[in-house]
Amino acid sequence: MELEPGTFLFDAWTARYALLNGLRVTITSSVFSIVLASLAGLILGIVLSYAWWPLRLLVRLYVDVMRGIPVLVLILFTYYGLALFRINVPPYWAGVIALAAFATAHVAENLRGAVQSVPAGQMEAAKAIGLTFPKRLWYVIVPQAIRRMLPPWVNTCLEIVKGTTLLSVIGVVELLLANQQVIARNYMVVEFYLMSAVIYLVLNFSIAQLGALLERRFSYIRY
Repeated sequence: MELEPGTFLFDAWTARYALLNGLRVTITSSVFSIVLASLAGLILGIVLSYAWWPLRLLVRLYVDVMRGIPVLVLILFTYYGLALFRINVPPYWAGVIALAAFATAHVAENLRGAVQSVPAGQMEAAKAIGLTFPKRLWYVIVPQAIRRMLPPWVNTCLEIVKGTTLLSVIGVVELLLANQQVIARNYMVVEFYLMSAVIYLVLNFSIAQLGALLERRFSYIRY
């Protein structure tokens, strides 16, 4: 079927490569940020729970500061602020670092709360059967804590996906900015913004369903 010029479908098809590239940037930046934040947050959450108190204090300071600063400010500081110290970070990676730094604080705090919600008897029982401290963490405490922190972790992932829309302020052409550039040429504001909303909804719905699947998977584990 031949598309008629001047219609939404025609303009969307014409700009498909720009839109798909914006979608790719949104997805990859979200994935990188989520992975980095999850790994770093796991480490910092354990530090908050069990480390030597001066180290806990430093991590607590980091978590409280990161949770109290808007994501937009973090993105701007990572890109423009680090340049003042002659640290030049490409816009894409500056955005990923900022989103990951913000999400790491939330993951760490969620894990700390989840670890502390595990009954103390679990740690004592693992100690009684001769497990070392790292093994007690890895085999007993962390699996139970992860099961408890899955819902807030999913919420953090959703916030990261929505936060990628802020990367446009430092010139990263993600999905929303790609749509805005197309709108600037055809003035189809409602159609293209509605398409963006649907795509973000699909992405976040997929993450929510993945989180629900993980929750069901972990619910079968008994300790």
